[in-house]
Amino acid sequence: MADKAGKKGGRPDIGSLGGILISVAGVLGGLILEGGKIADVSQITAGIIVFGGTLGAVMLTTPLSVLIKAIRKLTAVFFEESQDPSHVIEEIITYATRARKNGIVSLETELEKIDDPFLRKALNLAIDGTDLQDIRKMMELEMAIDEERAEATAKVYEVAGGYSPTVGIIGAVLGLIQVMKNLENIDAVGHGIAVAFVATVYGVALANLFCLPAANKLKSRTHQALKTKEMMLEGIISIVEGMNPKLIRMKLEAYEEQGSDKKLRKGSGEVSSAARTASAEG
Repeated sequence: MADKAGKKGGRPDIGSLGGILISVAGVLGGLILEGGKIADVSQITAGIIVFGGTLGAVMLTTPLSVLIKAIRKLTAVFFEESQDPSHVIEEIITYATRARKNGIVSLETELEKIDDPFLRKALNLAIDGTDLQDIRKMMELEMAIDEERAEATAKVYEVAGGYSPTVGIIGAVLGLIQVMKNLENIDAVGHGIAVAFVATVYGVALANLFCLPAANKLKSRTHQALKTKEMMLEGIISIVEGMNPKLIRMKLEAYEEQGSDKKLRKGSGEVSSAARTASAEG
């Protein structure tokens, strides 16, 4: 049974899309209610200073390969790409039922049908007769590496969120320098000061309405993906242990609800004992 049913790739994230629209609408709506105009904050030069300066600072801070990955990963902020845990559970239960009837080696024909590389690798190790502790160590190492890479990607947007307000201030100061050149014209001075502070608005808005929220969303995606992988690993380990499919379902459903791998690992010994009893009775 392939896990295509469990894929949710490409599904728009209403929270992210709605959040962007509401935040922008809120800021611009407040500006209009105060008697301002959208044209008041439409300054190309301010945008060039803030976006160009922020990008340059990020490039100086981050390795280019990581920056490129972060740009590509931006789609994950607006589109849900993770798997539905309920589909993963059903898939693992199908494997457990078949392994209980025909032996775990019978699952070898299912390997090519599994789209998720993590699940396929874990099941392949189990079929090859790899020791349970070795399976756990190898797959947990892979999870740790994936987490480190994902954290590095999210860090790019955190860094951008840290630099953009400061670059916005630089833009405002540059604008004020130009204002000081025309102090003889009071009207021009007032207009120039207003324009100068647009760069500050751009910098703060870029950080707090996009970069920092995007970083947190990517971290949330990473946590969700690791949680699903941990559930996959626990399911495969349970199959190797010969656990009753009903107990595997209870274990994985509890894992899904609680979202705490530490608690489940502490209780895995007790569940394994119960599974052996159920296996003997079966």
